[in-house]
Amino acid sequence: MASTFLGIELGKRAVSAHEQALNTTGHNLSNASTEGYSRQRVEFSAFRPIYVPGLNREETPGQLGQGMGVERIERLRDQVLDKRIAAQAGGEGYWGTRDPYVRMLEQIYLEPGDNSIRSKMDAFWDAWQELSLYPADTAPRMSVLERGKTLIDGIHDRYQSLQGLKDMVEEDIQLTVRRVNELSRQIAGLNQDIQKVRAQGDNPNDLLDRRDLLVDKLSSIIDVTIDSRDPDEFMVHTGGMVVVQGPIGRQFVLESGMETEGYSRIHWADTGERIRFRNGSLAALADLRDTTIQSEIQSLDSMTMNFVDLVNEVHRSGYGINGLTGQDFFTEHHFVTNVNGNYDRDGDGAFDSSYIFRITGTNTLENQAQVGLSGVITLASSHGETRVPYYPTDTVGDIISRMNNAGAEVVARLNREGRLSLKGTPSEAQDNPDFVIRHIEDSGRFLEGYAGILNRPGPEGAYDWARPDAVAALRGSTADFSTAPVAHPSGWIEVNPALITEPASVAAGLGENGKPANPGNGDAALAIAAIRNTEVMVGQLGTFDDYFADAVGRIGLLGEQSNRALETQNLVMKQLKDMRESVSGVNMDEELANMIKYQHGYAAAARFITTMNSLLDTLINRMGV
Repeated sequence: MASTFLGIELGKRAVSAHEQALNTTGHNLSNASTEGYSRQRVEFSAFRPIYVPGLNREETPGQLGQGMGVERIERLRDQVLDKRIAAQAGGEGYWGTRDPYVRMLEQIYLEPGDNSIRSKMDAFWDAWQELSLYPADTAPRMSVLERGKTLIDGIHDRYQSLQGLKDMVEEDIQLTVRRVNELSRQIAGLNQDIQKVRAQGDNPNDLLDRRDLLVDKLSSIIDVTIDSRDPDEFMVHTGGMVVVQGPIGRQFVLESGMETEGYSRIHWADTGERIRFRNGSLAALADLRDTTIQSEIQSLDSMTMNFVDLVNEVHRSGYGINGLTGQDFFTEHHFVTNVNGNYDRDGDGAFDSSYIFRITGTNTLENQAQVGLSGVITLASSHGETRVPYYPTDTVGDIISRMNNAGAEVVARLNREGRLSLKGTPSEAQDNPDFVIRHIEDSGRFLEGYAGILNRPGPEGAYDWARPDAVAALRGSTADFSTAPVAHPSGWIEVNPALITEPASVAAGLGENGKPANPGNGDAALAIAAIRNTEVMVGQLGTFDDYFADAVGRIGLLGEQSNRALETQNLVMKQLKDMRESVSGVNMDEELANMIKYQHGYAAAARFITTMNSLLDTLINRMGV
């Protein structure tokens, strides 16, 4: 039979359950503004009855219930939605990090404007035009030198601004990697605590909320996927590799070297393997530093190097009013001092490479002349080698255009003497040096007998930088080549100090038959001024004006792309977070309604205990003998 005090026990359970429900409601209300908090709900269930089926069951009508109790305190969370948010957060983190840096990049470019590089270059060309009109005077030479220095200062300022922005991104990468390491350690630590709580049969709701919040923060930094199928082995992956597995949180380290110019690369601390991220703020920072800003620096370097090379080419052949010739207008610092460009790349004490920037053929060509030859030119590119076919009906201009549009890291032009000139460009791969021609090969005779660059056709006559004295493959002793410059010429190019000291050495005229130019000859100055409007830029850009127009358009598109992508990602994330908030967020009205319901339940249970107490008092104390 049932216990005399069954009613007291039944009421006690009800009071305790409703008290726990009230406390949970208070917990929800107090954490309504806590980031990452998920509302909790008490799940009531009927307590097991006194009699269970069996042979010793007492003959009573039905099972006698024992009230109610708390089965669990449930955390309201949509795991599928959490995974969707974690996957999408990387996009928001990527564009949210990229957008402000792109805006800073836009501020570096003052094109068009009175203080822009373009306006300073226009003034430089105008000074040479004026010198061509007054080649015997000193004042126009002083103007050329001053405007040259102003232009170089503008180029230096842009380079330093770009380099400074790149350094800012590097610092941000270092801080972000430390943040990722800290988040992975904290998530792993929470996994341990959660496992211990679950082992005791409890629901670690607040710990789960904290872990989910940290995963959300991590997912905005790197692209992650979550695997929660095994509650005891909660895992976070990135790039197919485990970042967190249960109590283990793997770490990242930063490594740098000469090939990266001192900038860091991200590696796994335990395996040393390099890791690349596809999304998140860390991927945005790496892309900004290694692609966006680096390409802008390389573009500026390419413009500067070709500008300097073209001006010096004419100036060396001209004469000053003092009769001096063969002088460069701008200083050129070569990366290697060896006359053949030999360099010890692996540092073992022996030459193993050739660093050559420009190779010029020995023969004079006509741009519109048909070559009457066929073959395939093989040039180095970022993805290995690029092949450029040519045919008998092609003109010299057709072949040059095809080479420049092939995407190779070697470009071509006819110099003012009509000789074919090949130049190395900045390399897309960080492991390869900039402005170094790495490979030239021709299966036919265009680069050999026609242009006068290579000694022989085919692989046996190819020029390849991966050996010393590679210039031996060039056309005899008359080969004209120049060794590669020191990295980032836009940061160190200067007007020749000898010309500043002696302005009369600034060349204005061109000599004839080995004789110095007449004082009134301004052909050299006119030839330099003509560089302004002729197609002299190598690659897919024709003139210097094309370069500046391309730079302005490119930066503008970057800003527009970044802004629109960020707006899209913010809108998507807002919708997802609103959906999660509708499931997990604390609703004040709902909690207050629950509080009233639990309060009435508590009062009813207390009243029931009072009634049972009165009955027992009558039974025990007031029944007579």
